[in-house]
Amino acid sequence: MLLCMALVFTACEDDRDSNPTLTQPTTFTLNNPVNALVDLAESTAIPFAWSQPNYGGWPAAVEYQLQVSPTNEWNYTIEEDEADESGMTVADYAILPTIYSSCSGNMSAVELAKALVAICGWDESGVPEKQIVYVRASAKTAGADTIYSNVVSFEVNPYYIELADAPIELWYLVGEGIGSADWDNGAGSVATGGLVPMYPIMGNEYDTRTGQGEIQYAGFFYGGKGFKLVRDPGNWDNQWGMGDAGFVKNDGGSGNITVEADGYYCIRLNTLTDELVIEPIDSPVGVYSQIGMPGNYQPGDGWDVNGNLMNAMSTSVENHDWYLMSVTYPDAELKFAADGGWDVNWGKGDFPYGIGEQGGANIPVKAGTYNVFFNDILGAYNFIAVE
Repeated sequence: MLLCMALVFTACEDDRDSNPTLTQPTTFTLNNPVNALVDLAESTAIPFAWSQPNYGGWPAAVEYQLQVSPTNEWNYTIEEDEADESGMTVADYAILPTIYSSCSGNMSAVELAKALVAICGWDESGVPEKQIVYVRASAKTAGADTIYSNVVSFEVNPYYIELADAPIELWYLVGEGIGSADWDNGAGSVATGGLVPMYPIMGNEYDTRTGQGEIQYAGFFYGGKGFKLVRDPGNWDNQWGMGDAGFVKNDGGSGNITVEADGYYCIRLNTLTDELVIEPIDSPVGVYSQIGMPGNYQPGDGWDVNGNLMNAMSTSVENHDWYLMSVTYPDAELKFAADGGWDVNWGKGDFPYGIGEQGGANIPVKAGTYNVFFNDILGAYNFIAVE
């Protein structure tokens, strides 16, 4: 018996010795870019790759970001510059917004072009023919400090780009019973396939550089049927799933998100603070067979509730999301109306997105071509300009 107990204790000690312990690395390796010269106006993506930081064999879920500088100085970001009203802080580098969960990724040529204009302060006539760009990567994981890679460089042909506010960062639901095709995360599957969009919230503030802030969605979910949230159609790098301790972001091995019982739920995601909340909806919810978009842009007297009907997004579950793609409007006023009548209609004096109210004001649409999304539980609408 004593011999057996000794063997058990030895085995336990061996198990503890073999378990990895999270350690703090100091750096990791960013590979040199493939191209020595990149024409930003003619490019869409610049590929980069890097090594996995050594966290002592710990199976860490790591978030990576690329940072760029025209001077190889890493003192102040664009955000720190903008926040300093004294004018003493001058940006010399930018943190690009894309987050990667694997050891490779594409740098957006547009994001890089915007960063260079913001840091260098170029006007339309002051952009040089060539510019050296220095790049480093950051890595962070829970329980360890953020670390930085070595610096690499390459040359670009920059161009001037207007520094307008970034579009609001939208995320999409995908999974069982989501949209018209389970787990369809194709690049062209927004609304027409398995990707159902979330909605911005009028009155909320969104980061002007990244477009990040709180967005929401409401719908009917079957208990036990899994889904996830993804940011980029056709790509799984940026996602929310379920881990042992709750919701987790950018863990490709995470489980699916589920709700316990059939019912209506509201999902709120703050993309700036990375907070995700899912709560049941207790108030009554209407179910509609059609949604029209009557307005004064229609022929004749206009305001035909059976004209310009929207398409249902979901075909396998109770539908509450509607869309129209690439629709052109003049300057106009319109509303959303349910089931061919005016008894249930939504309006609000906000554009291009808002939360429509029952019997509310007409929506003032600016002339243009849009993809239009509407959620009849929230009354939320979003007109996204098609370029």
